[in-house]
Amino acid sequence: MSARHRDDDRESDDGQRPPTLWQSWMSVLAAFFGVQSSANRERDFTRGRASHFIVLGLLATALLVLVLVGAVWLAMAMADA
Repeated sequence: MSARHRDDDRESDDGQRPPTLWQSWMSVLAAFFGVQSSANRERDFTRGRASHFIVLGLLATALLVLVLVGAVWLAMAMADA
């Protein structure tokens, strides 16, 4: 098999690969803020796995709650000082 043929196979596979962890994480964050692009949304729905997005969404929600609790805790501590 020639090098050119292998490159063609790799290029055709790239269009069918599921989103990477980083791409999935960025999609979840974009969805959190409501700024997901149509192309990324289409990629996520056609090639992504729902379980990955659910887990990342739950993680993002937990992180948001922890940040808010920490901010309130810090504000209350500063109010007492």
